[in-house]
Amino acid sequence: MPKLYVLGGTQRKSLLKKPIEEWHWYENALILEVDTETAKVKTRVEYRTPPEARASDKSSINFHAPTLRGNTLYTCTTTEVLVFRVPEFEQVGYISLPQFNDVHHVALSPDGNLLVVSTGLDMVVKCTPTGEVLEEFNVLGENPWHRFSQAVDYRKVKTTKPHSSHPNYVFELNGEWWVTRFNQRDAISLNGSGGRINIAAEKPHDGILHGGLIYFTTVDGKLIIVDQKSLQVAEIVDLRKISDGAQQILPAWCRGLLPVGDNKFWIGFTRIRKTQFKENVRWVKTIINEGTIMKPTHIALYNLADCTCVKEIDLEPHGMNGIYGIVAAP
Repeated sequence: MPKLYVLGGTQRKSLLKKPIEEWHWYENALILEVDTETAKVKTRVEYRTPPEARASDKSSINFHAPTLRGNTLYTCTTTEVLVFRVPEFEQVGYISLPQFNDVHHVALSPDGNLLVVSTGLDMVVKCTPTGEVLEEFNVLGENPWHRFSQAVDYRKVKTTKPHSSHPNYVFELNGEWWVTRFNQRDAISLNGSGGRINIAAEKPHDGILHGGLIYFTTVDGKLIIVDQKSLQVAEIVDLRKISDGAQQILPAWCRGLLPVGDNKFWIGFTRIRKTQFKENVRWVKTIINEGTIMKPTHIALYNLADCTCVKEIDLEPHGMNGIYGIVAAP
């Protein structure tokens, strides 16, 4: 697969050199088309959420984790779901609901409906492609509205942090829907079976089924490999050791995963800036010191068969400062 679509955002620049609040980081949502053979990059979508669907003119705008089915790409900003027909990138669908706050992922159900991870409400919303809400799941097994009010438009609330769980990715396994829970470092079934995958390394993103295994990334640059049958961790791969060896390099925030064959994976890395990430970064605080090299936002191709990093492509020259998802161009 020579071409990929990488989804993320362009960082907002601070004129006063002051740290920017997390919910104001990105000023544009961005989709890049990357030719992995030539490393040529083309901007396919540059998008800004309309004022009626965001809390303020400074609200962060970026694309989060997508789902590609055939020639239809489903993606989301923090308050919206957008649907594109590719490779033309004609927008063919749009949903924005009051319970959308810090949306992190949208997935397509076999029945044609959507599952939307509203991270800010610790909730997964199942809705039709036209936005009719069918079901709401609290990822801690509680009433979906026990902490929040159905009378509030949460698209207009800049943040609901601290989140109790911070779910960020949904996937289907054996007829059940599962969701990753960032703070609990696991993935759980939403269907009431009590199923749980204990990731127990660092905090996870993604949840990609491939070849009888489930692959999760963790923020500190590890690939967690789980057996689909036993739901037990089979292997933990430290991508930093493969890429950087003994060099004193600060790992980028790891998020975005695409299998390409049995042993190769494209993985996204977002540059970590010392003025950011006040939470969830104890693994960063232990290694930042004088002389630490800051890696740029990039995608990297790993071959797990021989534990090598085959290629890295820097995306910062093309305006992408945060990566949330990678899919293969059809």
